[in-house]
Amino acid sequence: MEIKIRNTTSGDFPIVEEITREAFWNLYVPGCDEHYLVHTMRNHPDYLPELDFVAELNQKIVSNIMYSKSKIIDETGNVTGTLTFGPLCVLPEYQRKGIGSQLILHTKEIAKQKGYPAIIILGDPHNYCKSGFKNSKDLNISNAEGRFPYGQLVLVLDEDFFLQGKKYRFFYSDAYNIDTNQVEEFDKRFAEKKKEYQYSQELFSIGFRAFLD
Repeated sequence: MEIKIRNTTSGDFPIVEEITREAFWNLYVPGCDEHYLVHTMRNHPDYLPELDFVAELNQKIVSNIMYSKSKIIDETGNVTGTLTFGPLCVLPEYQRKGIGSQLILHTKEIAKQKGYPAIIILGDPHNYCKSGFKNSKDLNISNAEGRFPYGQLVLVLDEDFFLQGKKYRFFYSDAYNIDTNQVEEFDKRFAEKKKEYQYSQELFSIGFRAFLD
């Protein structure tokens, strides 16, 4: 399976929103809002278009990854810029074929070249530890409240940076703070889909509320 990875263009935007909706529909909650997040993120100052990529198979877009700026702050108030990706989507029929991992690897190398020390995300460890992510507690990076979420994961790009032994707090971009009241209206642009419960929503609820001591 030969995958072509290229930068996302404006002409791809509707397709990316569609495949994001397909990938996340009923996964974490009945329905989803990730396609609306994709739509709004592009207009946020923290969005990084140079790190927005699609993966094509036989000239069909099957996956997308988007990045935003984030930051960590140490105990003395020093701020260091980091990166956060998400949503990372793969059409359901192409999942578990390594396509998302290829996008992570591709963009990871670009991030290293740009001098970022880490990529920090909120995600399911089952999906990302295979790409080298660790829980943020292993690197003394808490969330903004000083806790260590189960799903706060770090991909180290600069090992030397974290040899300093400092403690950090992580702050993701407010690009992720979408107006949920707008999701229903936005979703009317797409073909109607049924909102349903599935067990993955319970797994997400448990993981989202879990913290490491």
